[in-house]
Amino acid sequence: MKALVVDDEPLARERMRALLAEIGDVEVVGEAVNGRDALDAVARLAPDVVLLDIRMPVMDGIEVARHLGALESPPALVFCTAYGDHALAAFDANAIDYLLKPVRSERLRAALAKARRWSGEDTQEVERALGAGRTRTHLCARVRGSLVLVPVSEVAYLLAEDKYVVVHHAKGTVLIEEPLKALEEEFEDRFVRIHRNCLVARAKLSGLTRTPDGRLFANVDGVATALEVSRRNLPALRKLIRTL
Repeated sequence: MKALVVDDEPLARERMRALLAEIGDVEVVGEAVNGRDALDAVARLAPDVVLLDIRMPVMDGIEVARHLGALESPPALVFCTAYGDHALAAFDANAIDYLLKPVRSERLRAALAKARRWSGEDTQEVERALGAGRTRTHLCARVRGSLVLVPVSEVAYLLAEDKYVVVHHAKGTVLIEEPLKALEEEFEDRFVRIHRNCLVARAKLSGLTRTPDGRLFANVDGVATALEVSRRNLPALRKLIRTL
């Protein structure tokens, strides 16, 4: 069994390696010090199990679990944390076990035994579970087999095209396979709908422009593309702009 150890504390990673060495039959294929590095490591190393801390910089463990749901075959997740108040959120994210630090060898053995049985679980059910919970800080796209993370704060607008949503952000564009409606509901405080196929970042919205033929377009900071506003969404948008 291949394991990835994720913790921002060097001593915690060292202790976990020592415990796994005692247990045997587990190869530690890598370590990560935060959630974003963990996602990169999972894409590169394809571990069978991820031993994951929750409170970490850049991205916490709960959000990591949700992004891993985008993988075709996500690894088993075992949360290892000093805090007991995240257990419900962890199991909502389909963790197979929740270990409190200092992790005891017998509890780790039991968690690894669950991980070995985990591969027979219904992956569709796993993905549904990973999709629930707190609002994400990043959007996750799959580009040429790798995971690409885009901070939500850097997204200018989201445009639905066929079965994809194009994420227009500070460094370019990526495609994600998520319904625009679901994104609107999750990020209702960050984005506003201007058209049936477009959500714009509230923080980047700077006004409206009317063309000679009477059509209205949203002015979005840093965006040269004309984003048309539908009549249906105009009243709510005007009300929002008055508060800017």
